[in-house]
Amino acid sequence: MSQTELVTGEAPKRYASALLDLATSAAALKTLETDLKSVKTMFAGSEELRRLADSPVFTTEDKVSALTAVAKKAKLGKLATQFIGLVAHNRRAAELPSMIEAFEAELAIRRGSQIAKVTSAKKLTAAQVTSLKANLKKAEGRKVDLEMDVDPSLLGGFVVRLGSKLYDSSLKTQLEDLSLALKDA
Repeated sequence: MSQTELVTGEAPKRYASALLDLATSAAALKTLETDLKSVKTMFAGSEELRRLADSPVFTTEDKVSALTAVAKKAKLGKLATQFIGLVAHNRRAAELPSMIEAFEAELAIRRGSQIAKVTSAKKLTAAQVTSLKANLKKAEGRKVDLEMDVDPSLLGGFVVRLGSKLYDSSLKTQLEDLSLALKDA
């Protein structure tokens, strides 16, 4: 399980909600949303960046300097850069990915939808994505946005996380269930 899949605590939710309110009042929501997706991608793709945010070896000032420098180098907007600096200054740099997750979830709720995290064994086709969205909308009663990921270890099928619900139709889980059933027999 990745760090961003951990249960989001209250602090990330509070930071996300405050940031969303600030972006809405400053009419900078679209820019901020794009910037935070970039930050999320940077954290997901860089072990060094995650290590910097997590490590107690680096001082708070070093984290603030390094993370704001990364934000400026990535040409993020003023609000995103200030937010990253504030989070690092408040000694919560390691929670930044969780804050972004909470921001995306809160934004989806305010827009009248939900975010479903879909992990599949291979990249889904456009028709499969459309069908999955329609089925989830039917089951949930509101629009569902998909966050796609590929994990070949699933062997086949997919796993959908939607809030506290988990839909697992992966071949890996089915084989594990079969193996357990055979052991019990």
